[in-house]
Amino acid sequence: MGRDKRNKGDSSRVAGGFCAMPWDVLDSAAYQALSHPARSLLMELARQYVRDNNGRLLASQAYLAKRGWKSSDTITRAKRELIDAGFIYETVKGHRPNKASWYAITWYTLDRLPGYDMGAVEGFQHGAYRKTQALHRLTV
Repeated sequence: MGRDKRNKGDSSRVAGGFCAMPWDVLDSAAYQALSHPARSLLMELARQYVRDNNGRLLASQAYLAKRGWKSSDTITRAKRELIDAGFIYETVKGHRPNKASWYAITWYTLDRLPGYDMGAVEGFQHGAYRKTQALHRLTV
């Protein structure tokens, strides 16, 4: 009975993409210290990552409203928490009336894309959440 699985798709998995979050991130002290809104926002940003767009991820009120986020204050606090913990990095500072900030997640390398703010590439630190937790241990 020709059961060659190489010729068939993987029927055990739902079609579509997926978010990969390394165990190194999930097991880090910095991640464990995050609030639930910050963890949720981190998943929203990871959801947007597709091979070559790290640095162009959105966390704007307009974008997140379509994904069920209702409070701009919650979004703002979660973004600040993720930046301070070293999980995300702002590559473009948004401004009114309609220019959204761009972000990168720090467990992937930063993709070299046009349009970053001056100094954004040089300031990016791969794995910054590890450094943040090390600094936290030194100050406690």
